[in-house]
Amino acid sequence: MTSPPRILTIAGSDSSGGAGIQADIKTITMLGGYAMTAITAVTAQNTCGVQAVEVLSPDMVAAQIDSCLSDIGVDAVKIGMLGSAQIAEVVAGRLVGLDVPIVFDPVMVATSGAALADAATMAAFARLIELATVVTPNLPELAALGGEALLCGAAKAVLIKGGHGAGDILTDRLVTSSGEVARWQGARIDTRHTHGTGCTLASAIATGLGQGLSLEAAIARARQFVRAAIEAAPGFGEGNGPLGHAAVRP
Repeated sequence: MTSPPRILTIAGSDSSGGAGIQADIKTITMLGGYAMTAITAVTAQNTCGVQAVEVLSPDMVAAQIDSCLSDIGVDAVKIGMLGSAQIAEVVAGRLVGLDVPIVFDPVMVATSGAALADAATMAAFARLIELATVVTPNLPELAALGGEALLCGAAKAVLIKGGHGAGDILTDRLVTSSGEVARWQGARIDTRHTHGTGCTLASAIATGLGQGLSLEAAIARARQFVRAAIEAAPGFGEGNGPLGHAAVRP
C-alpha cells in the first residue's frame, strides 16, 4: 500500500465547517492525502458572515508547524488565512529551504465579504509569494496584490481564478513571468453555495502536487473536484452555504 502524501495546511479555523482548516481537511482526505494543520486563527463564522476572529500567537503557529515537520514530515504545504503580518513572517521563515510544493492562497476576504487580512498582513505576503510553487488569487485579490504583471514577476506561477468575472463562462488562467501556460474554462454554476471554494481548490492542488502530479494536472483535477463539490452542496445556511466535499468520489 502506497503511503498517503502528507499535506500540511496553514490556515484559519471556520467554526461552521465550510472553509479554512475544515474545508482543507475534508478535501485532502477525500483526495487521498493525510491532513495536518497549523491553525493561525479561530473564527466564529457561518454562511452569513464572520462574527468574531481571534488570531493565535506567531509562536504557537510556529510550534504547530515544527511539531508536524519534525516528526511526521511533509510532502506539500497549503497556506490560507494567516491572520497577521507576524504570522506571515514566521510561516515564511519556517518554509524557507523546505523542498516541497507550496500552494499559497492569499486569503483577504471571506465569501461573505468579511475582511480577513489587513494592509500589514498583505504587505507581508511578499516572501510567501516568492516561496510558493503557485499562488492562487481570485480577481479581487489579484488587483489588491498589484495586478497580473507585478504578481507574475514575483511568483513562480500564478493561477488566476475567474470566478468573480462576468458572464456565463468562467476562465482560470495559469500564468508565469513568461506568459500564460494554460487555461481552463467552465460554465458558471448558478448557486449561492460557494463558501470555501478557494480553500478547497488550493488544498486540492496541494494534495495533487504531494502525490506527484504536475502543476497543470493537479490544477485540472482540483477544478473538477471543486465543481463536483459545488454541485453536491447540501444547501445548509441562510447565506453562502458550504460545499459537499464528502459527496464527491474522485
